[in-house]
Amino acid sequence: MKYDVIIIGAGPGGIFSAYELSKTVPTMKIAIFEEGKELEKRKCPIDGEKIKNCVRCESCSIMSGFGGAGAFSDGKYNITNDFGGTLHEHIGKKKALELMRYVDDINIKFGGEGTRLYSTAGSKFKKICIQNKLDLLDASVRHLGTDVNFVVLQNLYSELKDKIDFYFNTPVRDVEIRNGKYEVICDDKTFECDKCVVSVGRSGSKWIESVCRSLGIETKSNRVDIGVRVELPAVVFSHLTEELYESKIVYRTEKFEDRVRTFCMNPHGIVVNENTNGIVTVNGHSYEDKERQTENTNFALLVSKHFSEPFSDSNGYGESIARLSNLLGGGVLLQRFGDLVRGRRSNDKRIEENTVIPTLSATPGDLSLVLPKRILDGIIEMIYALDKIAPGTANDDTLLYGVEVKFYNMEVSVDENLETKFSGLYMIGDGSGITHSLSHASASGVYVAREIAKKR
Repeated sequence: MKYDVIIIGAGPGGIFSAYELSKTVPTMKIAIFEEGKELEKRKCPIDGEKIKNCVRCESCSIMSGFGGAGAFSDGKYNITNDFGGTLHEHIGKKKALELMRYVDDINIKFGGEGTRLYSTAGSKFKKICIQNKLDLLDASVRHLGTDVNFVVLQNLYSELKDKIDFYFNTPVRDVEIRNGKYEVICDDKTFECDKCVVSVGRSGSKWIESVCRSLGIETKSNRVDIGVRVELPAVVFSHLTEELYESKIVYRTEKFEDRVRTFCMNPHGIVVNENTNGIVTVNGHSYEDKERQTENTNFALLVSKHFSEPFSDSNGYGESIARLSNLLGGGVLLQRFGDLVRGRRSNDKRIEENTVIPTLSATPGDLSLVLPKRILDGIIEMIYALDKIAPGTANDDTLLYGVEVKFYNMEVSVDENLETKFSGLYMIGDGSGITHSLSHASASGVYVAREIAKKR
């Protein structure tokens, strides 16, 4: 089987790359390979009743399948160069923002009309944060919601399915170069292409590292983000979420001068499990449909750890912490903030009596037995700092789920076209280590598609 372009991964980078190619060069023969399922068949078995915890499916439907790990996220597309990756360092700040706005237009066209674009520009909270040693980052954010995001993906798939060959449940084992062509090797077949776009997302970090090693493509150590997911009454953050929806707030700790940041804020949302390479971590979702909303808001507090020589396995470090949490709790651990600061583990009785009702079934425990002291101290400091701008954050009944880990790929060496040292082999999306968000990953897909079209 021969194709003009093969895209590995049906996450946002792969989808938008395919969309742009099918639009600009409709005669191209294109295929997308995805280890997960079609969108309609993606379903996590956890129902909260019969199955309450992760059963470690062979392919996690939360992390893999059409739409990638972002399919069941709350569909936040941040239009900014201040966070979400370093795409602008390769293609320029102006071009990066232009492409993110283009992606936003497509999302609106395919079902996102009527959703709101929030912005921190001119917000009074910028001053309030500065007065309390916090930094509110600048961004515009389109909130689709998990439900509308699903509709947008459905419509994009309907647009692409008759123009592109999709191979679902088909993990790619390796990529080789032979006679100037790329061979994409699966379990029972090998496919050939002139151009290959690798867009495997965060869950493909180990795979892409092995491909780069076998092809001799240079990579450099990236970071890992480790922390907890906070859940509290929605009214505590309502003054922020109603105006900004997602507030990206950074705090520099007094004790170690580490940077702690809020991430993935979900007003009236739910906390969920994630399964990455067999390791169960925690994340959050929220819905645009008010009938599916809860009384709680959740967000992550993350500390970024960068490593220098001789240690370079940042993901391995994060995995070891997550595995320890899984060992102690059989999955995700849950602790009241009041129990944490008093140095005692939470138990079933304290969780049952808690005024904040958890939206995820997790094992009550002690996060201090899992998270390194330096990271935990920073998170506690941050909670008290947030309490100054959102009183109630540091209440005893605030819930902390652990651990939340954001794995990043080793950053792959690419040029200004996101092309490796091999002509026609591109690395995009979160798997490349260059992007860390839906909007940046999608924009990188559009950018590479246009570069391929130019060379057609």
